[in-house]
Amino acid sequence: MAITASMVKELRDTTGAGMMDAKKALTESNGDMEAAVDWLRTKGLAKAAKKSGRTAAEGLVAVKVEGGHGVAVEVNSETDFVGKNAEFQSMVSNIADAALKADDVEALKAAEINGKSVETTLTDAIAKIGENMSLRRMESIDGETVVSYVHNAAAPGMGKIGVLVAMNGGNEEFGKQVAMHIAAVNPASLSEADLDAAVVEKEKQVQMDIARESGKPEAVIEKMIVGRMQKYMSEVTLLNQSFVVNPDLTVGKAAEEIGATITGFVRLEVGEGIEVVKEDFAAEVAKAAKG
Repeated sequence: MAITASMVKELRDTTGAGMMDAKKALTESNGDMEAAVDWLRTKGLAKAAKKSGRTAAEGLVAVKVEGGHGVAVEVNSETDFVGKNAEFQSMVSNIADAALKADDVEALKAAEINGKSVETTLTDAIAKIGENMSLRRMESIDGETVVSYVHNAAAPGMGKIGVLVAMNGGNEEFGKQVAMHIAAVNPASLSEADLDAAVVEKEKQVQMDIARESGKPEAVIEKMIVGRMQKYMSEVTLLNQSFVVNPDLTVGKAAEEIGATITGFVRLEVGEGIEVVKEDFAAEVAKAAKG
């Protein structure tokens, strides 16, 4: 596979590796970006890449809580300008209200708001505003207490990042602090038990390869891996992370001290994982001229 300059740039931006190292990693990995990141890490040439995805789409995430039930929905638009539009915000709020009684995205699309289905409402908004929009996803959570938080709020209950935290015990103030932590740190899961086993095994293999590069005996490497995996778990699982409000405590320990048990969370960020091909202004002008 031909290794392009844009691929090298993307890998460098992701890992901070040098140009020649990035090119070699892509060559060794036959152009596979994820494998190239792992290759660089194995050689000690890159930091662990946090797979947050390239956020490119615009729109809003809205959160709603009713009793012990909370929902978060993401509605995308093409430009940030639409996200600031009062009509768009009102529609997103109504969609979030409907989501409280829906089981999934498909059911939500069929749900009615103001006498029309959500899907029809979106189609009408596209025709009126003149910009493509989509109901991308919804997630829900239940608990004794559910607390919501919105980061970069554009209007009450909606913004760029929406978080829901479910817990037993504790109080709303603590739940809000945990939600703010989740918005900022973006944990992969609640605890080790909730992590994808394949992701854990892959990380362990990368750490083994890194350790073997040091030339140490296998028995020593095995002991090194235990410590490295504990560090990895403390970085990616909510309950094991240092609490941003009090870094001397983990989130789990802080919950324990206040008499709370965190049972789950939802975090949605606008455009997370969506890639949009962008052309520079000169390229757009050139294309328009040819047309």
